[in-house]
Amino acid sequence: MSLDFTLDKYRELCQAAVDSKYVLLTVEAYLTTQNPPQRFIVLRHDVDRKPQRALRMARLEQKLGIKATYYFRFNKKVFQPHLIKEIANMGHEIGYHYETLDKAKGDYAKAIRIFEHELEEFRKIAEVKTICMHGNPLTKWDNRDLWTKYDFRDFGLTGEAYLSFKDIVYLSDTGRTWGGKHKVKDWLPSAACSDSKEVSEVAVTSTDDVIESIKRGELNSIYLLVHPERWSSSMLGWLMDSARDTAVNMAKRVLMLRKGCKAIGSQW
Repeated sequence: MSLDFTLDKYRELCQAAVDSKYVLLTVEAYLTTQNPPQRFIVLRHDVDRKPQRALRMARLEQKLGIKATYYFRFNKKVFQPHLIKEIANMGHEIGYHYETLDKAKGDYAKAIRIFEHELEEFRKIAEVKTICMHGNPLTKWDNRDLWTKYDFRDFGLTGEAYLSFKDIVYLSDTGRTWGGKHKVKDWLPSAACSDSKEVSEVAVTSTDDVIESIKRGELNSIYLLVHPERWSSSMLGWLMDSARDTAVNMAKRVLMLRKGCKAIGSQW
């Protein structure tokens, strides 16, 4: 059995999905399909850093016949056109991981100008039909709030990876756990208020838990967020990632204690 949060463990997760009765979908495919399958898994990747790991993950998925959605941030380390184009050429969906309210320090007019410019840069590389906010837990802005004043559909976009989903089981590896303990902004607004029994009664902490849930096939729909940066292919990388995630989780905890709040998403 492979160590959790390694590329080998991710391969086990993918193989379980491929061998199951679930149909794997990109975000765009889920949002545009007229007749969704009875059981499906939406597979999404937020590329926050270490884009080379995203490329390795995309190649692994391609070998297994899987198409996923990759959301890239717009910064010097992550926005690498040749790498993004290579992933797009594999058949994966490319999306824009926007953080413009953070960049504009809460100035909505400036934020939408940044959004438009960065979206245009992505569209020079690949078709972009969906977007996803980047949730920095250490900033006071929620980038999704941009759409309280504007409409992303005005930019020829089909959907937003948080706002366009409801009544679906959302499982994310944020905080190096599939539970909600270390999640601050990584939550679905619609699912948080859902009365769906499926959405409210999911208890997983490890990737093996997710794999077993898929094998049992007890859920009709699953929405998986996997951050490529978190899944190392070497022991040294795994140790460094583990140390970093531990430090970030501690910082989140201190921040939440100061604000007197609990981690959003703890209902999972």
